[in-house]
Amino acid sequence: MARTRAGLSRPPTSFRSAARTRARLTWGFAALLPLGFLGVFFAWPVAAIVGLGLGEGGVLPVLGSGETWELVGFTLGQALGATALALVTGLPVAFLLARCRVWGTGVVRAAVMVPFVLPTVVVGLAFRALWPDGGVLPIVLANAFFNVAVVARTVGGVWASLDRRAEDAARSLGASRLRAFTSVVLPALAPALGSAASVVFLFCATSFGVVLVLGGARYRTVETEIYLRTVELFDLSGAAALSLVQFVAVVAVLVVGGVLRRRRERALSLRVEAVRRPVGGEWGVVAAAWVVVGLLLTPVVGLVLRSLSTSDGWSLAGYRALAGTGERGTLAVTGFDAALNSVRVATDATVVALVVGVVSAVVLVGSRRHGAWFAETLDTALMLPLGVSAVTVGFGYLVTMDALPGDFRTSPLLVPLAQALVVTPLVVRIVLPVLRAVDERLRQAAATLGASPWRVWREVDLPLASRSLLAAAGFGFVVALGEFGATSFLARPDAPTLPVVIARLMARPGQLNSQMAYAACALLMVVTAAAVLVIERLRVPAGGEF
Repeated sequence: MARTRAGLSRPPTSFRSAARTRARLTWGFAALLPLGFLGVFFAWPVAAIVGLGLGEGGVLPVLGSGETWELVGFTLGQALGATALALVTGLPVAFLLARCRVWGTGVVRAAVMVPFVLPTVVVGLAFRALWPDGGVLPIVLANAFFNVAVVARTVGGVWASLDRRAEDAARSLGASRLRAFTSVVLPALAPALGSAASVVFLFCATSFGVVLVLGGARYRTVETEIYLRTVELFDLSGAAALSLVQFVAVVAVLVVGGVLRRRRERALSLRVEAVRRPVGGEWGVVAAAWVVVGLLLTPVVGLVLRSLSTSDGWSLAGYRALAGTGERGTLAVTGFDAALNSVRVATDATVVALVVGVVSAVVLVGSRRHGAWFAETLDTALMLPLGVSAVTVGFGYLVTMDALPGDFRTSPLLVPLAQALVVTPLVVRIVLPVLRAVDERLRQAAATLGASPWRVWREVDLPLASRSLLAAAGFGFVVALGEFGATSFLARPDAPTLPVVIARLMARPGQLNSQMAYAACALLMVVTAAAVLVIERLRVPAGGEF
């Protein structure tokens, strides 16, 4: 047996090879849960949509139609405009969060996060309260409003890690503050800006609730057209062809975003800079950040006021009406029943997402030591549901789930599983950085003392990651609570969630229906804001992307 420099015996090569093989088999076996979940509830439905589009010959006629390319053009145009606006408005906020020690930073952090986790249909109605007729400008503004948090968090995380000495050196050599920013800071932030831009563009291009509420029948994107063809026109072949086009575009954007994210992870290894009070012109940037926060809160305040405003003056009529089924029995259940159903469904979805997401994060951390390619492939696969249209996934469920025992399309578990598919990538992104930061020597010491892998995780990883797990649970719950795209396809009329009820109320005439919808939005917003404040208290600094 060979000996190390310290005089310790080194295991023979055959023993190390057998140990590596066992470790790979163990991590491969553990990966069966997330892979099985993705395979059944994501890959299969999406593949069925792709097959439907190709099999019925619907792709070429749809691709050759001028209307399709008008839809694609409008989808890309509004997404580009919203992405540019989110970048411009998110940069001052990122600077404030990353570099400044001023009063109210915690308030800014929470205020920026609230729009991102609001249900898209609520965001749409908030802007509709300001622009009753909707249009292109409100769509662009609403999508930018929704995604400022992505830019602020993603870019701010890198900005906080940049070495100030390079910027200070440029200033000492005579460069103006603007020149130092454009020559030193901006190039260093470029990968993070590119990564944030790709994510924001993806969210804007697949935006559903916002466009549905503000675009009406005049302005449609590929996402809303898929919904229209499926639900109202029953043109499944055309919807499948559009889903295929969208899927190809999403995969391309995810690949670009993945490359930029890997560059960003390298940038994060630089150092962690302490925050300090702004000096000189930096106060102007801080003021701009506060203006952005004020603009973000404007639609929120407008929605609350709209929920209290009636033709007869201020009233709580909309909130009281939630105990009923709307004007002329619009709903099959009361508003409060829908709220309770939303809580139940979101709780189930959060539990499923936590189990799958935490197992996925543990596998990603463990398998990276035995095969980086496997970990990177699994990481990319886990992120795919975040970018693929929820409408496409919901449509895929309708096409495929009848093949499962008992016609799974009518199962009450279908909506929680669809929501868990959206929440799981977010859980992974929150928990994974914390697990990767755990000192490997702690795990090795516990294993040397005879602890089993399960006990090592329970005694070492779990206590260190507990705050992130709670934050992931809270974040996942509010995201599931507001999920609308897939749920609108799958929720049964007698068991709708609150976002689905809001959309139904807004689609029917009557002042009471409108008041109920705005009141329900306000309730959802209050719950979301409370959850975000709790999450911010639990959040580990630099411990995740969201």
